[in-house]
Amino acid sequence: MKDFAKKAILASRALRLISPGASAAILMYHSVMPDPAAHADSLGGIIHAQSEFRAQMELLARDYHPMTLDAVVEGLNGGKDLPSRSVVVTFDDGYTDNAEVAMPILNQLGIAATFYVTVDCVEQRTLPWPSRLRFAFRKTKLRTWTDSRAKSWQLDDSDSCERAYLASCDNCCQLSGKVQEDFVRSTEEQLQAAAPGDLSSLMMSYDQIRSLARHGHIVGSHTMTHPNMAYIPEQDAKAEFAESKQHLERELKATIKHFSYPCPAMTPHWNEKTVAQSRSVGYDSAVTTNGGVTRRGDNPLSLKRIRPTKTAEGLRWNLECAFAGRAV
Repeated sequence: MKDFAKKAILASRALRLISPGASAAILMYHSVMPDPAAHADSLGGIIHAQSEFRAQMELLARDYHPMTLDAVVEGLNGGKDLPSRSVVVTFDDGYTDNAEVAMPILNQLGIAATFYVTVDCVEQRTLPWPSRLRFAFRKTKLRTWTDSRAKSWQLDDSDSCERAYLASCDNCCQLSGKVQEDFVRSTEEQLQAAAPGDLSSLMMSYDQIRSLARHGHIVGSHTMTHPNMAYIPEQDAKAEFAESKQHLERELKATIKHFSYPCPAMTPHWNEKTVAQSRSVGYDSAVTTNGGVTRRGDNPLSLKRIRPTKTAEGLRWNLECAFAGRAV
């Protein structure tokens, strides 16, 4: 009944009548694969099926106004007005499928996306730490686990493993760099389960990242090591902002102007201090995972985004609600 009601509302175009004005919806993707189930134990639910992603991009190209992130930031800074129902496609983390699966679809439809890269994962050929921990907790044969605070967790079933995993994420998200890597390795050793080396192929190479740029897509930073920027020490946060930018600029021989905040665990994942840090390092924009559309007057260093659903019709509903100023 709920799906029928949504379809009826969409068909009536009623939501468009209450749209409060020009705005841009920045969509947040991660991974696109032919078979999402193949890597569910590491990447979890962030994978979109290739067929559904194509359907969503065709929807955007047909019924909305795909924009580059540069154009949206220019509009926020007082440039040209944003066309009504503008959309921006973004990807976080830096997975190989972004170049091999998503980019051909985007190129065919004329949609220029922004790809935010977790630099250390690309350079070290390793999955972001949430995926490594997820794999370890889903594959362990142990029945209990003791965390760094000496609290014991049951691992009897999938639900208990998920609770323990989330607790480990709360600890790990407050770490960065070598300390973070030591925590992940220690947890993998405790659980006697680590992601196999061949999963390193899930992360893009710099050649693939350069290919994205050559095809007109934007490359941005997603930090060095994917921490929660609001919870790590100020000096560590500055290093995550600056070093990731420097590494990417050296490899791409181009200025990196855009940043994406990781949101691996705990809230908030950004604050006014990190906004000031991003500005001082030289970013023109930063996207968050706070939900909503972007409008004139918004701070380009704390932009909202929309999480796409797994289907084209679900995405249409979320977009229409967002443009109408309704929560999704």
